[in-house]
Formats: sequence, structure tokens, C-alpha cells
Amino acid sequence: MTGWNYARTWTLIAREVPDRDAIVCGDRRVTFGELDTRAERLAAALSAEGVGPGDTVAISLTNRPEYLETFFAALKLGAAPVNLNYMYVADELAHVIRDCDAAAVVCHVDRRAAVAAALDAVGGRRLVLAVDDDYEAALDAAAPGDSRVAREPRGDDRMFLYTGGTTGRPKGVVWRVEDYYLQGWEAARPGTTPPDPTTAMRAGKRAGTLLPASPLVHATALGMATATLNGGGTVVLRDDQRLEAAALWQLVAGERVEVMSIVGETFARPLLDALDGDAAIAALDLSSLRAIVSSGMVFTATSKAGLLDRLPGLTIVDTLGASEALITRSEMTRDGTAPPSTFAARDNVRVLTDDNRDVLPGSDEDGVLAVAGRLPLGYHHDPDATARMFREVDGVRYATPGDRARVHADGRIELLGRGSACINTGGEKVYPEEVEEVLRRHPAVLDAAVVGVPDERWGEMVTALIELAPNGSDGPDDATLLDHTLREHARASLAGYKVPKRFFRVERVDHTVAGKPDYRRLRTRAAELAGSRD
Repeated sequence: MTGWNYARTWTLIAREVPDRDAIVCGDRRVTFGELDTRAERLAAALSAEGVGPGDTVAISLTNRPEYLETFFAALKLGAAPVNLNYMYVADELAHVIRDCDAAAVVCHVDRRAAVAAALDAVGGRRLVLAVDDDYEAALDAAAPGDSRVAREPRGDDRMFLYTGGTTGRPKGVVWRVEDYYLQGWEAARPGTTPPDPTTAMRAGKRAGTLLPASPLVHATALGMATATLNGGGTVVLRDDQRLEAAALWQLVAGERVEVMSIVGETFARPLLDALDGDAAIAALDLSSLRAIVSSGMVFTATSKAGLLDRLPGLTIVDTLGASEALITRSEMTRDGTAPPSTFAARDNVRVLTDDNRDVLPGSDEDGVLAVAGRLPLGYHHDPDATARMFREVDGVRYATPGDRARVHADGRIELLGRGSACINTGGEKVYPEEVEEVLRRHPAVLDAAVVGVPDERWGEMVTALIELAPNGSDGPDDATLLDHTLREHARASLAGYKVPKRFFRVERVDHTVAGKPDYRRLRTRAAELAGSRD
């Protein structure tokens, strides 16, 4: 099969195994046949309103079947699906809608007012369908087959992934569908191509049942969910914005989930705490779970070891990537394989200095991760950002998402952190993720974020915001714990200039919808706390 496209693959799978569950969400079970029919009806409804090849369809939904239905329907039409963060306020919604020139927006009825306010600011006619309102009526009124266009879905059709990063407005990463489809497969199985879906289904093949714990508007969850459907597997969704570890474990047991995708320590620590602190959860049959896949945030060695200890037979797959590229991955089992916090070197991955030299293995210098291969076309309407992200070295095009790294003597890559969040203190660079990982190892710490606060002496002062574990107040008082105990704990693992000079306790460390620390908001909070103490 050539011209890989999700719409083409899922349609073929629906013909072969129409009664197999494609999506499970609460009491709802959507088979592949139903998914194809519903996507076809939605495509017909969109087509009737003038949406067609080359247009964009923005999806602003939580983890529910309609997200994947809309993604499927857009691709059936040759339109580009666009992830639109459901947590955005009207101004942020307006920016993305305007930037991608969305012809249609599918949102939840609770977000309709915010979308309407955004559309007032943008202007122009845009179709809006609200789930739990007029979405079902639009499907009921459409006849399957009405949306058929003169061509089949193509590999060079487009899809958009909007990423906010740590600075600036959200930017639209534009991918050819085939490249995004194949990048994950090729990272896991270098040198191979996916099997023909019709042949695979007739042979009884089936991808493992997946529970994406993070939102589908995040590239990690979307990539895992779409890959699972590509293999004829079932995607289990939890339509709740809150992270409730007990509920996730209950889904693993109840639906016999085989793979769970998470976003690093933000998810891993609560999952571990639920196993240790809730007898009912610890008693669940979790034997079906064979892999936890993480991306987008540091995943500490302590949490990895804890999960492997409690779930025999589990494999942890820690992937390093961004909306702009899947860089590399590391697998870890109970028997021990890859050293923690490092990633395997690959032929298409380099660590480059600012003048495009390769960082020497075993040296103390660091550089930026660069990955070649299947890459996006660039940022929509932003040639300057595209030029900064993608560079040509030795005649090869590389993406450089901003991750700083060192190369060990054995060639393995140690991730230091994202350059845009880097703290410059007294002329030294400090990567927040490295310090956060150390602080989270302390048993009294539930979560930690490290930011730079403007300072006359240091330029930026390394400052830690600490969310204590439920039992974290046991022992020394909070001030002593934060200003002495944690400082000494950090000194045991970090150079002096990396140790936070100030610690502040917060009720909760702010995270983005993707589960990453919200550094913009955290910097503001840290500056306020520093000012109040001075």
C-alpha cells in the first residue's frame, strides 16, 4: 500500500472487521463499522457546508469519540484536521482559528460561547458544530456517501499540530499525513513499513488496547491513538479533564488495557501513589498492561523503577520528541536495559553545537538535538520560525525542537532540557528539567517546577516552586524543609549553581493541558512570591 493516510486505512479496516470495538468511552462502545459510518456522515455534513479538500477543520474536544470521528471525517474530505486546545480562552482560540483559517470548528457545547467570542474577533463565516448539541443532528441529517469527492485520501494531504511551547503564541506545525503516519512506525521498527491493513486484518492482526491518559489535543495521545486504530486495536478514552490515577487503573483492569500513554512524571507519580496508597487499586488485576509509553516530559528513574517493581512484565518506553519530530526512544524492563534518563543514539539523530559541529561523545559540552528523516513541512504562516527550527547540515534537513543534550562516551544521549526554558544564572546555564527531577526524588515532594526570577546580581535566580506530598508536612516545619532540607538534598546531586537559591511552597504546580509545567504562569507566580518575601 502506498499513500498512507489514516482515513484510507481506517475505512479498509472497517470493511474487514466492522464489529470490532474501535473506541470505548464510559458506557459507549464504537465499532470500526460505526466509526466509519459516523465519520462519513460528518464528512457529508461538512461537505454540505462547503468544507472540502485543502480546508481546515479545528477540533476542540476532550477525550471522547467525537474527537477521532472528526479527525477521520476531515481526512475523508481531504481537509486538514487541526488540534484546538479546549482550555484556550477566546483570544487564544481566535489566534489559532485565524492562523489556520478554519472552515469549521467542532467543540463541546460548554465551549460554544468561547468559540463564538473568538469567531466574532476573527470574522468571516465558519461552521460550528457543538457536541451534545447540534453535532448529532447534523449526522442524522446527512446521508452517507454525500461527501465522496473525486479522489481517495492521499499521503500528501495535510494535518496541523498546534504547539504552544514555553514562549509566544501557538504555532501550527504542518505535516504531510503520510509522514506523520509513518514516523512513529519507523521509530519503533526501523527499516520496515506497516503491513497492508486489509491483509493484516484477514490474518487476525490486532494492535494492543490503548489508554491514552493525556488529552488528544496533545501530540503524544493523538499519535498513540491513531497508531492503535491503524493496527485495528481499541482506544479506551476517559472523558474527564482531571488526572485521577485510581480511575485510570480501574480502566486498565476493566478494559484489559495493554498499553497506556502518559506524560512523564506528572502522570507517573500519582499512578505510583495510587498503587501504594489505595488497597482497592493495589488489588486490581493489572496483568494485561504490558507497556507504559511516555513523552513530553522528564520521567524520573525513581518512578520508572517503582512502576517496574509493582508491575512485573511491564516495559517502559520513554520517547523523546515534539510536535515537530519524534527523535528517539528508550526501553526499560525490570531486568534492566537502558540506563535511566538517557536515550539511544540513532543514525538520523545528532547533537549539534551552535556552529553545527557534532558534540563529541564523553565531552562536557552540550548541544541541540537534531533529527532528520520524516519531518513536517514547517510552521504555518511563520517562515522565520520555520527557518529557526529546521537547519541544513551536510546537505541534510534537520529539525531542532530546542532540546539541549550531552552525549555519553558510549554514544547514549542525556537530555538536559528545553532551551527556551533555560535559566541563565551568573553566566551558567541551568535546565529546569534536570533540577526538577532531583527535587521530585525527595519523598516529601509531590511535584516541583524550577524557573528563573530576574535578579540584579545573578541575572536570573534559580527558584523552585514545591508542591508537597500529602504527608510532606510531617517532620520539620515547611520553611525548614524547603530552605534547608531540599537544598541539601539537591546539593548531593547537582553543581552548586544549579541548586535553587529560593524555595516556595505552592498548593499546586501549574501544568498545561498536555501535562507539562506551565513555565509562563510559573515564572509570574515565582516573581510574585519572591517580591512578597523581599
